[in-house]
Amino acid sequence: MDGGSHQRLRIAVLGPVRAWRDGTPLDLGPVRRQAVLAALVLRPGPLVSQEQLLVGVWGGQPPRSGRRVLPSYVYPLRKALDAEGAGRTGSVIRSGRGGYSFVGDGVRLDVAELAERVGEAQRARASGDLATAMDRFTEALTLFRGEPLAGLPGPFAQGERQRLSQRQRTLQRERLECLVLLGRSAEALDDLAAVSALPESDPYDESLTALRMRALYGIGRQVAALSAYEDMRERLRDQLGVDPGEELRRVHQAVLRRDDEQLLGPAAARSAAPPDRPRPRRAVNELPGDTGRLIGRERELALLTASSPPESVSIVAVDGTAGVGKTALVVHAAGALRAHYPDGCLFVDLRAHSTERQSQPPQRVLRRLLRSVGAADSEVPDDLDELTAAWRAATSSLRLLLVLDDVLSAQQIRPLVPAGPGSMVLVAGRRQLAGLDTDRRVTLEPLETGDGLSLLRHIVGEERADREPEATRELVRLCDGLPLALRIAGARLQTRPAWTLAYLVDRMAGDERRLGELSAGDRSVEAAFRLSYDQLAPAQQRGFRTLGLSPTVEFNPLTSAAMLGCSSRDAEQTLESLVDASLLQQTRPGRYRLHDLVRVHARRLAEAAPAEAGAARTAVLRLYLDAGRITSDWGQGGFPTGPQPAGAPFADWKDAGGWLDAASGELVDVVGYAAALGEADYACWIAEAVSDYFVRRGRYHECRTALEIALAHADEATDRRMAPALRNCMGVTDIYQGRIREGHAWFTEALHLSRRRADRREEARALAGLGAADLNSGRAERAIPCLTEAVELAQRLDDHWLAAMGLCVLGAVHHSQGRCEEALACFAAARAHAETNGRPRMISMALGNAAGVHLDLGQYGEAKILYRRAADLAQRVGDVLMHAIVLTRLGAAEHGEGNLSAAAALHHQALSQHRTLSPLTEPNCDRLEMDIRYRLGRTYSAAGRVAEAREQFHTALALPGADEHPEERALAIAGLKECKDC
Repeated sequence: MDGGSHQRLRIAVLGPVRAWRDGTPLDLGPVRRQAVLAALVLRPGPLVSQEQLLVGVWGGQPPRSGRRVLPSYVYPLRKALDAEGAGRTGSVIRSGRGGYSFVGDGVRLDVAELAERVGEAQRARASGDLATAMDRFTEALTLFRGEPLAGLPGPFAQGERQRLSQRQRTLQRERLECLVLLGRSAEALDDLAAVSALPESDPYDESLTALRMRALYGIGRQVAALSAYEDMRERLRDQLGVDPGEELRRVHQAVLRRDDEQLLGPAAARSAAPPDRPRPRRAVNELPGDTGRLIGRERELALLTASSPPESVSIVAVDGTAGVGKTALVVHAAGALRAHYPDGCLFVDLRAHSTERQSQPPQRVLRRLLRSVGAADSEVPDDLDELTAAWRAATSSLRLLLVLDDVLSAQQIRPLVPAGPGSMVLVAGRRQLAGLDTDRRVTLEPLETGDGLSLLRHIVGEERADREPEATRELVRLCDGLPLALRIAGARLQTRPAWTLAYLVDRMAGDERRLGELSAGDRSVEAAFRLSYDQLAPAQQRGFRTLGLSPTVEFNPLTSAAMLGCSSRDAEQTLESLVDASLLQQTRPGRYRLHDLVRVHARRLAEAAPAEAGAARTAVLRLYLDAGRITSDWGQGGFPTGPQPAGAPFADWKDAGGWLDAASGELVDVVGYAAALGEADYACWIAEAVSDYFVRRGRYHECRTALEIALAHADEATDRRMAPALRNCMGVTDIYQGRIREGHAWFTEALHLSRRRADRREEARALAGLGAADLNSGRAERAIPCLTEAVELAQRLDDHWLAAMGLCVLGAVHHSQGRCEEALACFAAARAHAETNGRPRMISMALGNAAGVHLDLGQYGEAKILYRRAADLAQRVGDVLMHAIVLTRLGAAEHGEGNLSAAAALHHQALSQHRTLSPLTEPNCDRLEMDIRYRLGRTYSAAGRVAEAREQFHTALALPGADEHPEERALAIAGLKECKDC
């Protein structure tokens, strides 16, 4: 049957979902079924996949039966909607490969009718037929019968509901604007009042306020229109902390100017053309010469030279650190814009950071500007308010470009803004002027490496630079891409033709010499930074100095708070004020960094106050130490020496771990920073503290690097425990990476050192490590004496983490030898110690190991209970490897009880977890995948799904590292053989 069989079908979604055939209502069933219909009707594209339907209707909690549930929703929809005898090929809902499609030929959809009416309205409006446009907008709005998709569940319905509701509000505004342009402002006001009274009305809708202002102006109530603007402005500032947007500000300016054409349309404009506006006595051009080549600023230049609204004054601000090239950029942009401003291009240097000349007061600037546009000296008053009024009067009919350079504050700028519509003000300064209303803001950053190379090659000559490509690149790095630094370095090379670039690079080695070399004549990078620093308040100056001592390039307020000895909130305020002063970057919310040369300057300032610097350095090292120890699985008793984390600013181990996560790859730098300062104890303590953190996240390379740095200074530490402790940490790292022989060597060294120094705790750790090494190298029986002694020592020392770990390894030895009762006893004791320690990861490990014994014994019920608890704990701590292992073992337990569907689902969950592991950092990645796929293959085979089982076994055997895991490989081969025998 063709599409004509459902020509009389009508479906409505602009309200509660309804359908009719030949005018008779159809029963669409419960809301979830209606949600499936809505997802088919409204989702763009010829086919809606089953996955899209499941996610769109059920969200994050799809039915356990997954895709198999969809036919039970589609079938009754077909039965309700299709004409009699339509069949599958003539149905409005067709099945496709992996999904369904809705065939809308001949079906009347209210959303399609809506699109037609809106299109007609917009075409009529574009042609100037406002009356027809308003009628079509009115017809479009009558199609809405309440809230679209009312009562339908699921994220797709919620998103479409919001989209269609927004469409309705947009149409309401377009219809109201037609009323205003038709001269029916009183009617528009009535309808505006009705729209504003609706429960879903947005009290901050600036577009509706703008329309209301235009309608009020249309009936002669200019004061009321201005009051409406003030009411909205106060509401936005008081309740949201923002200013009105561009549209509302533009309408406000038009009301002030009584601009009938902009507010009410061309028909309402005055018939007489305005007189020619006066010109200044001469077209002034005060722009300085555009010296130097502008490189690498194409994006910023495009923003500055973009077209501005002709009916208002446009303000564009450029900010950035000293020497980044702000003046060069705005002068170049002004030159490009000059032709658009026939009444003059003016330039004023406000000298906020000048060492030779005083900053200019606004009265002096205004008098000069007035003379520039032709005001006679006798006409220029002395009072600031009078000067401002005179400037605005003189420029009200002019179209000017005004460049204000080296600006300090918004207060400097406001009196200088010209009044002529279409004028533009380009502002350049080091500070981010948050109090200034601007159309666009550009924060200028140092040049990227490629652009820095281009600039340096241009200055020193391409042939000379290309003779030393490595030195040229290093010089750009040392200049941090800062144009001022690159120009100074280039000038020094120009005046010293005998110098090679490598020679200058060598002269700039070390922070002390680096800034000293970046000085030529009256130009100096450090002097430019110092002028910014001198403008700061004392508290900001101390904050800036202290940031130079940060051990990492990036930091957050907590780091600054520790160094300053203040609250995190106070530290954040200081950091934000330094961002405003362009001395600090905010890389992302809550994270900050100093440009390289700025950090060198801050460090030099800090070192001039050694007592302050020493306290700050100790505080920040203590912060990293506390974070590492708090987040470590070892618990409070795992670190017997060094400062204890009392009063640390972390709520718990999870909070401390999250803070370390934000430091990303810079944690190793903290250890190196402590070592470079001669703080050997802190270097060792921090390396030890973060080793467990690194290992748990599979960041073995970073762990090894940090430990190697610390080990090089262990003999300098006053804490004699560190020499064996760091060797134990190295051994643990090797064991996790599968480097059993190397790990055994580290533990052996640690054992000899700890016994020589009578350090029983490190002796216990070394013994436990040797036992783990023996177990992993296939010498299980040899591991028992070491592990037994380690557990006894740990219990005497109340080191619950070590006791739990030793018991888990000892239990694994017993389990591997078939001594299940002894293994279960070890795991129970390990669990008791882990619960005393309170860290969920170790508890999960003990539970998972005990569950494994029950699984091997065929006690599937007991195994499932323990595995579920272990899985929850592993997920809670974010241990992906353990979570994947536990999930696939839980699947094996479900398999054992005959729950094959549940088992397969759990194996697939385990595979999903496994995909987030990196084979570069996790040595057990391939082995775990082989294990999961073998277990999934067995489950498929037991369910009679032989082809799928065979695919899993083949995939396991095809993994790159399959040959390195003979046990798992043999199991997969055996699984394939069973499939062939089926």
